[in-house]
Amino acid sequence: MKLIVVRSGSALFFSGFGRRHVKVGDVVLLAAQTLCGAEPEGHVTTTTIYLDRDYVIDLVFWQYAAQFCDRHNASDFFDAHYSTPAQILRIGEDRAGMLMPWLDELASLSLDGPQPERFLRAQALLFSVLDVIVPFMTTTAAVVSGRRGSTMIPAAPRHRQFKPLRVEARHVAQLIRDDPARQWTVQELAEVVHLSPSQLRRVFVEAFGKAPIAYLTMLRTERMANLLRSTELPVKQIAAQVGWTDADFAARQFRRGLGVTPRAYRQIVCTSDSDDAA
Repeated sequence: MKLIVVRSGSALFFSGFGRRHVKVGDVVLLAAQTLCGAEPEGHVTTTTIYLDRDYVIDLVFWQYAAQFCDRHNASDFFDAHYSTPAQILRIGEDRAGMLMPWLDELASLSLDGPQPERFLRAQALLFSVLDVIVPFMTTTAAVVSGRRGSTMIPAAPRHRQFKPLRVEARHVAQLIRDDPARQWTVQELAEVVHLSPSQLRRVFVEAFGKAPIAYLTMLRTERMANLLRSTELPVKQIAAQVGWTDADFAARQFRRGLGVTPRAYRQIVCTSDSDDAA
């Protein structure tokens, strides 16, 4: 997931929530594999913090340790309570000002890669930033129990290690990236890597956070956005080029990913480019 802190200037930001103006005092929160775009209004300066999902789940586990039996409970809790893929947090200029020195120090600590001797300082800075930001996050109202059974013994959290992506997931992702306009099916992709469709979905979601067809949709949306910006081709023709024969369906998928229609997106980027040229 990403936390994008606006430090100066402003921009028009669009994602699943539609079009929103962001300025100093705003923080954009994006879940992994969430499409987004931005057009500066004059100029905009941001600092972005990237957080590994498993690291965040570990933090949730310890935050609510009394409620959970193991880390899987924390993962379910996280999925249920923090299910909004894109948010704009209006924390205000005063709170944003508090973040700036912490963000600067975090950035300086990350320039030369991980520094074990400075790990605790970086952790403390991150927690200070999250302490300001998290209260403004939108959570769902669903209540997830710890599923504690009468005979269940609480388990110690596992020592997580990063595992290499399954070769099948990498192969399928590469196939989709190489030819996103092809009319792929899960059955066809599964046969290529000798898995069942259900196994492929599980392996692919574990690797990329999305099912194969959702991943394909994301790539097509990205490609469509690039063509809308860089060409004057009609939307219907662009949709066909990226693999959607139905222009109306393409528009719905595009809007679902970026929060605006293809025509509105083109108008936004063309207006911004014209203003920059002027």
